[in-house]
Amino acid sequence: MDIDGTLVLIGAGKMGAALLNGWIADGLAPERIAIFDPAPSPSIATIAHDGQIRLNPAIDTVADAVATILAIKPQLMDKALPAYLPLKQTGNVFISIAAGKPITFFEGIFGADAPIIRAMPNTPAAIGRGMSVLFANASVSAAQKQLSHTLLSAVGNVAWIGKEELMDPVTAVSGSGPAYVFLLVEALAKAGEDAGLDPALAYQLAATTVSGAGEMIAQSSEPAATLRENVTSPGGTTAAALDLLMGEEGLPALLTRAVAAASRRSKELAG
Repeated sequence: MDIDGTLVLIGAGKMGAALLNGWIADGLAPERIAIFDPAPSPSIATIAHDGQIRLNPAIDTVADAVATILAIKPQLMDKALPAYLPLKQTGNVFISIAAGKPITFFEGIFGADAPIIRAMPNTPAAIGRGMSVLFANASVSAAQKQLSHTLLSAVGNVAWIGKEELMDPVTAVSGSGPAYVFLLVEALAKAGEDAGLDPALAYQLAATTVSGAGEMIAQSSEPAATLRENVTSPGGTTAAALDLLMGEEGLPALLTRAVAAASRRSKELAG
């Protein structure tokens, strides 16, 4: 990865650190990066102290920003972001990964003419297997869209949407989705324990099964429905379980309600 200018990261928490690691792994020169964070993680501080990354430089020394990633907590943005107004520079695009903050919020700080992209990555970005969905305002150029796509691709897959209101169901499915999968592991392990398995073995079986099935989806060209059918013998044990899971009040109906609830909450948080 190569950029002509400085990549600015505001906030170096878990997601910020995941992005940073992805960029460096993709070959971005550390000296091209400037990080603003009052309490950076030890690993980031070590890189910075080695002189490879500019950590908390004077903001007026960053005069060639090409992309600024806004990775601080949403509840802190009202007070924190005005300090970064000097980064509104020709050619710089602001990319927010804050859940619930609409484009208009950032336009209110940086101006209606500022190029702003709203992104929703999810936590598997920490291992390079994330999913990020992006929406751009009208001021974002084609080149800035491509750069943003490249930056988020460093931690997984990227997709774009043309309507910002779709970010609510995106958040409900993808942003919150890993928690649903973790709950599935918890519930499957507990069911195994209730059926008589040792708790440690039940958890190992559940966790390995879910992660292995996920990897099968990632590597297969077939849809999940086909993979499910391939495991299900007519009249067998899997079919007996699926009769319950796929019933009228089963897993599909429950997830539909869950995603709707998360989507409604996303709208509420956005105001």
